[in-house]
Amino acid sequence: MKATVDVSPSAVSRNALVLLAAVAAGAALYWLRDILTPLALAIFLMIMIDGVKRAIEERTPLDTRWAGVAALVVVVLGFFASIAIIVNGAASFFTDATGVSSGIGPRLDQILADVSHLFGVSTAPTAHDLIAGFDIGPYLTRLALQVQGAASGAFFVLVYLGFLLASQAGFRTKLVTMFPGREARSEAVAVFQRVRSGVEGYLWVQTVTGAMICAVAWLLMRVVGLDNAEFWTFVIFIVGFIPVLGGAIAGLAPPVFALVQFPTYWPALILLVGLQTILFVVGNMIQPRMQGDNQNIDPVVVLLSLALWGQLWGVVGMFLSTPLAVMAMAILSEFRGSRWMAILLSGDGQPYAEKPAPRVKTPRPPEA
Repeated sequence: MKATVDVSPSAVSRNALVLLAAVAAGAALYWLRDILTPLALAIFLMIMIDGVKRAIEERTPLDTRWAGVAALVVVVLGFFASIAIIVNGAASFFTDATGVSSGIGPRLDQILADVSHLFGVSTAPTAHDLIAGFDIGPYLTRLALQVQGAASGAFFVLVYLGFLLASQAGFRTKLVTMFPGREARSEAVAVFQRVRSGVEGYLWVQTVTGAMICAVAWLLMRVVGLDNAEFWTFVIFIVGFIPVLGGAIAGLAPPVFALVQFPTYWPALILLVGLQTILFVVGNMIQPRMQGDNQNIDPVVVLLSLALWGQLWGVVGMFLSTPLAVMAMAILSEFRGSRWMAILLSGDGQPYAEKPAPRVKTPRPPEA
């Protein structure tokens, strides 16, 4: 008979306590989501402001104070501009001015008829028949509430951001008080630097690759004549920060609306093939080369993080899922007791492995 593995009661108690703490933390994150999501976005924006500030200091003659002011203005204006573009674009897309809204019904009927004939169905259903038993009212109400919540949430994000920026002045004093020893303080600063580097690296990679995808997507949409090409380009850039799901939206949404706008299927097919090609090239060839050690995350962890934070915090959680995973791996890798969890989160089992120091050649002594 195979011998069983003995587990000490202390280990069982510790594991049970960790499991209960994880469940309680998840429940607290979900229960306090209306408070924590604006705070998380504010912290995310503060990290962005810090990165933009250092970039301005390196490339312009501005001092630290004015570089911080310029970075704050750029990030806040970009934040409000993003909300305004999405809200105005979504509100004005289905208008009679474009002619799309009036042609949705007949075009859908034609698509259903063509698909039915393709599969040998003589009598094709109409769009009215398909949605006759579908009550769209609750979904529209929910969408309106989400839009209203996004508008009010933006205000709280700026309130949190203002208080976070104001509290930065006393951060160094708090750090010295919390970690009086120089070694412990250096370790705490190293953890913060690791978190900041990971989030900034993720933002840089997603921004550059998103700009590449948007340039090709805008060109394709202009070539086929898709309405609101600029709006769709911006949507593709924004959803690019959502892992997995963002790529699906970017590659399928414009072709679907091209099916409704155009009387033929060729524009939608061109958009579908072109967008899927650029997404494949960027996602499998360019993006992995740009990602460094700070994004050494297992793809399964990225997917699970997307599902977890999406369930807890909705769309905001989806946007922040990868940065939160990067932050978690950065923090866990700095402590001996939790490093095993960072190893599980990493892609190659070496989270933030220290790079070997360059070898210095020792000069040979002169021969006698």
